[in-house]
Amino acid sequence: MTTQSASAGAAAVPYLNLLVTMVMFGSAFASSKVVVEDMPHAVAAALRFGGGGLLLIVLAVLFRHRSQPIGRAAAVRAGLAGLLGVTGYNIFFFWGLSLAPSLDGSIIVPVLSPILTTATLILLRRETASWTRVAGLAVGAAGAVIFFLGLGGQTAGSTRLAGDLVFVAGAGCWAAYSILSKSLVAGIDPLRATAWGTGVGGLALIVLAIPGAADLDWQTVPGTTWANVVFLAVGPTAVAYLFYYRGLRSVSPSSATVMMFSVPVFGSFFSTVFLDESFTGIQLVGTLVMLGGALFAVVGHTLFRRRKAPENAPDASAPSRTETEVS
Repeated sequence: MTTQSASAGAAAVPYLNLLVTMVMFGSAFASSKVVVEDMPHAVAAALRFGGGGLLLIVLAVLFRHRSQPIGRAAAVRAGLAGLLGVTGYNIFFFWGLSLAPSLDGSIIVPVLSPILTTATLILLRRETASWTRVAGLAVGAAGAVIFFLGLGGQTAGSTRLAGDLVFVAGAGCWAAYSILSKSLVAGIDPLRATAWGTGVGGLALIVLAIPGAADLDWQTVPGTTWANVVFLAVGPTAVAYLFYYRGLRSVSPSSATVMMFSVPVFGSFFSTVFLDESFTGIQLVGTLVMLGGALFAVVGHTLFRRRKAPENAPDASAPSRTETEVS
């Protein structure tokens, strides 16, 4: 019994690492909203990923004995991925936060990103257009329409709608990064690739933030804002990526994708509790429909395949190949 308990505990550790990552990712929306209230969104992005990139580089140096050194060509590829996934995405992310509630971003970005990724892969014929994927994408798109219709009766609807559309652009940027990063960072240690990508992307954000930083009265920035800047650099950036890296060593990418759908839950919680933000009942319905469609589009085919697997198993008492790989 003790051995079994220890084994179960060891198996749960990677999922706990990923859970910490999802909590950190969810908290980033509310915390970033606090920062953009007191400084330009480009400066806020630069401070988060400038500091986070530096911390990740330090972590990569500390854990350098666990992987092969990164070559020049691999460093260039990781840097290109960082320009798309860090610089490009965060320009839209923080810009959207300056126009719309963080609650909207915590729902639109993590839910639409996998939908756009899956749709693009199907259009590029890199994945099959199974009925589960098509149905999930259709339901997810319908949920997005319902969500945006819920903005109609709000007094600040024009600003909020503009911010939400910027969030959609950010989701598209992250989807493109997810697709291209597989080839750009292929064969590179995940932590090293993340450190290089975040470092290069953060440096580009710093360059773009120079005009806004020159006009900002730094002495008027409240202490709470600085506390959030430090938290963003350490928690949702350095710590989150480190725990994500550790979790992916033992958990399949599909399982990690499923856990990513918990980000809207944590994001909504932090935005509601700490910023007193809210959305309409129509938006709530749209969120649930969009989340269900995205989940079905991404992992629906896998679930149906696993249900059929035991029928072809030669021995029902023995674990199947799929079960062994999952565990």
